[in-house]
Amino acid sequence: MALLVIGNQFEQDLERHGALAVWVPPEGGHEGRYQRRLKGAGYRTLHMTARGMGELEAFLTRFHGVRPAHLGKALAQTAAVGDVYYFPPLLDQALAALPPQAKGVVLWLIEGKVLSRQELRYLTVVPTQYPRCKVVVEVASGREFRWQPLKTYLDQG
Repeated sequence: MALLVIGNQFEQDLERHGALAVWVPPEGGHEGRYQRRLKGAGYRTLHMTARGMGELEAFLTRFHGVRPAHLGKALAQTAAVGDVYYFPPLLDQALAALPPQAKGVVLWLIEGKVLSRQELRYLTVVPTQYPRCKVVVEVASGREFRWQPLKTYLDQG
């Protein structure tokens, strides 16, 4: 019964602030409960790692090129380092695929500790640019699952 009350507070804080910093126990499992709670409230979750995303703005909001890892000798390449493959903006694609009754998309980034302060600050701006998009960043490990607004986390130093 406690999860229903706590889950409501988590959802309300996410809607109010747009971006949350969360601390998750290293053994995992707790974040899944909150993700299920958000799903029940009408959100779709994009669960992904922050490692290897490159420039966040390009990855989330613009067409961007990706050059896959070189796995050996390839024939008929246009460049010595390999071809570039272009992918659509992640947020535009996720928002376009939402059913009409959905509240929005929650971008849930694990391993957020690898992001710079500038990248974290950009993630606080994303919900203002895309009102139907919310952001949750796992910034560190903790003994219990807890959260605070991402802006507050950045202001604390």
